[in-house]
Amino acid sequence: MLNQKRIRDFGVTIGTMEPGRHNAITDVAGVMVGHVTLSDKDMQTGVTAILPHPGNMFKEKLIASSHVINGFGKTIGTIQIAELGTLETPIILTNTLSVGTAADSLIDYMLEGNPEIGRTTGTVNSVVAECNDMFLNDIRAKFVKQEHIIQALENASAEFEEGSAGAGRGMLCYSMKGGIGSASRLIDLDYGTYTLGVLVLTNFGRMGDFQINGKRVGRELEKAMESSSDMEDKGSVIVVVATDLPFSERQLNRVLKRAVTGLARTGSIITTGSGEIIIGFSTATKIPHEKPESNLTIPVIHEEDIDFAFRAVGEATEEAVLNSLITAEQVVGRDGNTRPALKDLLEKYSISLG
Repeated sequence: MLNQKRIRDFGVTIGTMEPGRHNAITDVAGVMVGHVTLSDKDMQTGVTAILPHPGNMFKEKLIASSHVINGFGKTIGTIQIAELGTLETPIILTNTLSVGTAADSLIDYMLEGNPEIGRTTGTVNSVVAECNDMFLNDIRAKFVKQEHIIQALENASAEFEEGSAGAGRGMLCYSMKGGIGSASRLIDLDYGTYTLGVLVLTNFGRMGDFQINGKRVGRELEKAMESSSDMEDKGSVIVVVATDLPFSERQLNRVLKRAVTGLARTGSIITTGSGEIIIGFSTATKIPHEKPESNLTIPVIHEEDIDFAFRAVGEATEEAVLNSLITAEQVVGRDGNTRPALKDLLEKYSISLG
């Protein structure tokens, strides 16, 4: 998207399922993504906002779920998602020490559009997730402010930048520059064609483990560079899954668990210091905040069709991780720290992926 060269432009096709139009999470109708990127010397961070639908999220909630592969992470809002099975705000991604600012800003954003919150109805469950960008960003300075959260929400659109943008600005992946990546898959069923999209914030892994379609690219790079990465895998990855498939919360949770297959195929071993958090939602059914006069009718797919979604989420997660790496630009950040971009290394050492 936005004229960036993505992994398919390097001759790499992941899996067997077809992608959507943008090959991104925004192929799910109504989903939009916005960024604010903060870049100036020691300031290398930002915000990414995912808007699940263009209406009022508080009044029209979505079926949602979350899954923790490894819990070395700091999120807000996932406990209520697990209990109630619904999402009632956009999702904000940022750096670890800006989670509080993001949550407070998202609350203000929701209060402005819903004057009944805290007056005639309950409060609101803001959803925020993070990765630690302290290697490139002076995270203690807490550069992210309320206006950046609001701008990211207001900038949201169907096309967005990947790589070193938004919350991905200061992130590392497989000892290289990581960040934001996205991909999607179309799911053809007897009763219609559906879409499943993934957006990742990547900040995990060691170079020697990195793979593309089973090819040990990380080891090739280490050999070409005549060095071995000494960076420990202490990062994290946030995976946001969107779909228009009609799921129950239980079914959606089963799908989210399979995102780990995509992470593993890129080389992740889910180390102790890496937080892998999956958050997902279905746009198929809107749950009204106000109690209706009759029972809700919530359509769900038959369990025999769920394997298609299992395959889709694995493929899309794998490709999203690769897109986060191949679109990233090298960033020089805090104290002159830097990590190379995958595309620069492939060119420098004449490594082909196709």
